[in-house]
Amino acid sequence: MIERNNKPSTNYPTADIYYFRGNFSEMNLNYHEVLTVSAILFAVIDVIGSIPAILSIRTRVGTIHPGKATLVSLLIMVVFLFIGQNILDFLGVDVSSFAIAGSLVLFFLALEMILGIKLYKDELPATASVVPIAFPLIAGTGTMTTLLSLRSAYGVETILVGIFLNIILVYLVLKNLRFVEKVLGPGGINIVRKVFGIVLLAIAIKLFRSNLHI
Repeated sequence: MIERNNKPSTNYPTADIYYFRGNFSEMNLNYHEVLTVSAILFAVIDVIGSIPAILSIRTRVGTIHPGKATLVSLLIMVVFLFIGQNILDFLGVDVSSFAIAGSLVLFFLALEMILGIKLYKDELPATASVVPIAFPLIAGTGTMTTLLSLRSAYGVETILVGIFLNIILVYLVLKNLRFVEKVLGPGGINIVRKVFGIVLLAIAIKLFRSNLHI
């Protein structure tokens, strides 16, 4: 495991914020670490694999706001990076319970994709850009728990760069959904939706089981 160098002497989130601000001008990023963190987040966020789910949501609600979804996802990840554990501790919620709740949302979303049914009654486009796209598809419980794990091995600035790189990719994917839909066509989208619905269902079940330790 790679140890963080020159990290602050306290565990309070404000210390990390001041540490980051004070050292921003003299940051010497390790690009190998940046690449590693970015790759980990890319695998966990899996925006490419979420395209069928996002297309399904867009078909249902009519429109999705890429900028809003991306901004909310970025805000969730950055806030959780600094004070996520503190928030959960304050609410009396452990990470496992938080992950289980997110897995249930993914589970029902996967059922929608596979069975072609509607379980989410709120179909307002403005709301859909936040839930379930920003959370839990992009900045989900898997991403949040991963951020907590990365904090123990990498510097805050390295993780922030990884977050920003992935957010740029997320925005590009959301912005070009029409192009993706045009390339796949109605039949292709339906097939991909069913396949990835099963994959998403498996991920939800795995997340549920691993946090119940069964």
